[in-house]
Amino acid sequence: MQRAWKRVKANKGSAGVDGLDIAQTAEHLRWVWPELRQQLLSGSYQPQPVRRVGIPKPDGSERELGIPTVTDRLIQQALLQVLQPLIDPTFSEHSHGFRPGRRAHDAVLAAQRYAQQGRHIVVDVDLSKFFDRVNHDILIDRLKRRINDPGVIRLVRAYLNAGIMDGGVVMDRHEGTPQGGPLSPLLANVLLDEVDKELERRGHCFARYADDCNVYVRSEKAGERVMRLLRRCYNKLRLVINESKSAVASVFGRQFLGYALWQGRGGDVRRAVSAKALEAFKLRIRQLTRGSGGRSMAQVVEKLRSYLLGWKGYFRLAQTPRIWRSLDEWIRRRLRMLHLRHWRRGKTIYRELIRLGASSWVAESVAALSRRWWHNSRSAIHNVLTIAYFDRLGVPRLS
Repeated sequence: MQRAWKRVKANKGSAGVDGLDIAQTAEHLRWVWPELRQQLLSGSYQPQPVRRVGIPKPDGSERELGIPTVTDRLIQQALLQVLQPLIDPTFSEHSHGFRPGRRAHDAVLAAQRYAQQGRHIVVDVDLSKFFDRVNHDILIDRLKRRINDPGVIRLVRAYLNAGIMDGGVVMDRHEGTPQGGPLSPLLANVLLDEVDKELERRGHCFARYADDCNVYVRSEKAGERVMRLLRRCYNKLRLVINESKSAVASVFGRQFLGYALWQGRGGDVRRAVSAKALEAFKLRIRQLTRGSGGRSMAQVVEKLRSYLLGWKGYFRLAQTPRIWRSLDEWIRRRLRMLHLRHWRRGKTIYRELIRLGASSWVAESVAALSRRWWHNSRSAIHNVLTIAYFDRLGVPRLS
């Protein structure tokens, strides 16, 4: 339990429906832990409802999270630490999501490997609202096949049946395992492993990360057969395929976990950031470098740095140095424009550029068109506000 508490503290996170944050929960548990422990041992413990939180998605829809109380996160984490070592080794080698020692990059590299082998057709399946549609009875049945402990089964079902609070109203939940609790990813893998095993039994090459699964074949005819198989498998689990987002198509026209594949010279299959991910990246950079809000350049760079380092870390597998250089140039042009907007008046622009080492001619020409920020950001100002200048400010390079 101590190890579980350290993990919950490290993950931080907000309060649940009881309004208690991590520090407040620690104090609360000093008084109630003996009673809570007895309830857990006797099987009478009842989890509190989760707090509904909607996270906006790029397509305008929302991803629904269910935030448990800190106490319930602690119990779920302790349960996870017991169950994961027992269950995880039984999962398919093609499953990469939410597993110790595995990550999204492993799934992307597997996809590239299959395409390099000549499997240029992908069966790309998107499950509609997977976490909201998990059937409790089916999930518990699959869990019972792996563990023989009535107390654990009872506690897992109690968490599945815990209500969800939205706007102060608690609603019963008869299906779904809300994202937000430590236990949900493991339970998702327990359910979907059945499909993995069927694909393995038939000798298919595939990569799955959580509910995102791609199967790689050599022909469209084979792909259609696999799609029919997957429909039967998911229907058996009472899961629904989102037909508008699923397809049997060329591997070079689809994205997987934010990456796309492309063919270089000699047929070599390479990795790139998908067009959709690039679009989302540019949108976020525009938001972070918007010229309003009274933020200093240091404040802008601090938030920009955090985002760029995280994005670069995830997409470091992309084999597109030319795109990285182009994005670096575009980001620094945005920052030059922001500098000019901060300085605003022609006199201020002239004075600041001279201070930074610009010639009188450059400073005068830029100051004369003081309101043309985007135009000026491409002028000779780039010889003053150089890449090295932004390096000193702490702006990371992608290239």
